Amino acid sequence: MTKPAYVIGVDVGGTFTDVFILDETTGTVVTAKVPSTRGDQSKGFVEGIAQKVADFADIRTVVHGTTVGTNALLERKGARTGIITTEGFRDVLEMRRRDRPTTWGLKGSFTPVVERPDRVEVGERILADGSVLRVVDEAEVKSRALDLAEAGCEAVCVFFINGYANNDNEARAVEAVRSVWPNAYVTAATEILPEIREFERLSTATLNAYLQPVVSSYLDRLEKGLAARGFTGDILIVQSNGGVMSIDTAKRYPVRTALSGPAAGVIAATAIAKAAGFENIITCDMGGTSFDVSLVAGGEAALAAQTSIDFGMVVRTPMIEITTIGAGGGSIAHVDKSGLLQVGPESAGSDPGPVCYGLGNDRPTVTDANVVLGRINADRPIGGKLDRLDVEAARTAIETHIATPLGLTVEAAAEAILKLANAKMAGAIRLVSIEKGHDPAKFSAMPFGGGGALHTGALIKEVGLASALVPRFPGVTSALGCVVADMRHDRVQTVNRLLDHLDAADLGTEMMRVADETGALLDGAGVAFAAVDRVFELDMLYLGQTHTVNVALAMPVDGLTTAAIRSAFEAAYHETYGRLLDGIPMRVMNYRIAVIGRRPGLDMAVFAPVGGKPADACRTGTRRVFSDGAWHDAGIFERLQLEVGATISGPALLEQADTTIFVDPGLGARVDAYGNLVITPVG
Repeated sequence: MTKPAYVIGVDVGGTFTDVFILDETTGTVVTAKVPSTRGDQSKGFVEGIAQKVADFADIRTVVHGTTVGTNALLERKGARTGIITTEGFRDVLEMRRRDRPTTWGLKGSFTPVVERPDRVEVGERILADGSVLRVVDEAEVKSRALDLAEAGCEAVCVFFINGYANNDNEARAVEAVRSVWPNAYVTAATEILPEIREFERLSTATLNAYLQPVVSSYLDRLEKGLAARGFTGDILIVQSNGGVMSIDTAKRYPVRTALSGPAAGVIAATAIAKAAGFENIITCDMGGTSFDVSLVAGGEAALAAQTSIDFGMVVRTPMIEITTIGAGGGSIAHVDKSGLLQVGPESAGSDPGPVCYGLGNDRPTVTDANVVLGRINADRPIGGKLDRLDVEAARTAIETHIATPLGLTVEAAAEAILKLANAKMAGAIRLVSIEKGHDPAKFSAMPFGGGGALHTGALIKEVGLASALVPRFPGVTSALGCVVADMRHDRVQTVNRLLDHLDAADLGTEMMRVADETGALLDGAGVAFAAVDRVFELDMLYLGQTHTVNVALAMPVDGLTTAAIRSAFEAAYHETYGRLLDGIPMRVMNYRIAVIGRRPGLDMAVFAPVGGKPADACRTGTRRVFSDGAWHDAGIFERLQLEVGATISGPALLEQADTTIFVDPGLGARVDAYGNLVITPVG
């Protein structure tokens, strides 16, 4: 008998931990969904794998999409961090860009992740042209570092003004700090982001230091937990840019994991949609806590150079563009002081969870509304945590907190909760589509996560989407994304020179050298790649402008030329703005390099139904479902038993272990060749 060889993707969310297991020997796929373990997510991680894999020695690679960094940032639960900076620049982190939490509010407050007593100054100065005005005093740096350590700081960030132009002072200071600091959590700003703009560089580097103790200790526990079960393979971590990195790289640069979990879902959705022939999709990842939306146009996910995780928490590193709102299955519904119904952002999470879980929560959630309206089978809860959901407790909670205060029936109140949640989700979809010039009618929704497929029909109708493509295993799609994600490393460096004053050949040589250095990270990862791609880009603008245009470069074999750069910039600028500005010099602000190791593609045909049955043979019964103000008789189907080509008309409920799909009245569903469910309006 051939020994199995597993590649496993694990996505840890706020409510559930999703596991996707691919046996590379046989090509078979197995999935699991277990409750996340608060406090130490590594426990649920290992338990989820152990449900399906008897011998951890058979696992070649584990790829992990983590929310540890995300949660630490949003909940302000990173390590106490100190900052050592240039004299006179102590308050850069707090001053930000002089923006405010509420732009037009009369008042507002902001507390940076590093408060003023933990931000200390030393004498040094590099000028904007890179020349050294004042050499740093290493003895002074050591003294400041010891003061921070004695004050209780676990991590420290060294940030010197204009370090992007010349990092000599900063490098010497970092070595001085590391010689006296009690642990390895020392971050140099120019190692994280050697790019102009002091606030963005300091914010990104500080958040990296802030996360290092939290993320590193979690990954250490994860390594030990897997090793204790006999695992000897590789552990890779999903980055916010949609690529993966080694676990050691993740410990050094945890800020790159800020949107790790949501990014994995977008990567999986892109791969599934491409195989199914859908180039334009809007991903809708609905978990227990949040609803994440991202737009994929022409088969490519959009990357943002800079993302604000929360107000004042700016991370300037490439990330997949994802919009997140607090509208998950565990989002709590309540009537506010003005008598208006609200849903979220507070969530019941997985513990205690929705009221129907019976674990102590008495405030109704989106999941409770779906249960009361018959859309979720109370006798078949996902995740394996409970034997049955308590429908009556959910009804009582909605009646007490929503129906009675608003003078509604329980059913009308439950539907109002869903309509408000759907409206918030629709708003997020419009934000990434209409507001960026995309027509929703040319896009299909890709719902995944445990609850996404329950709301698809409402989103199709409300936003005007063409259709929905529901993957075969929507509840574990992000875990699938971990398995199919490529390895990617990004580098950036500020140039800040006028094009006419720049030696293009030298710039090209430097970019190739940096690409070679970055490629060495792939070589040392111990991962086999089908191909390695290099992407070269410049950030450019006209003299006097503030905002740059991204310029893609085809690096010529015989060297980069000024003419080639000018031509590429004019093409990119014209495409963006529809015109050029004659007679104004061009400036090259930064260069960017991405080296991408393409992992062997997963044949999506492994999800195709084998030995499927016609729709009538998969029907297991009927359940009353409340929709659009009335009760309907909805057919219940075993989704995974449906054959290719099977069609179902709404209202209908398609059940499987990791989710439930609701096909609304007026919609129809068809199973495609890859086992996906295509939902479209009827008539």
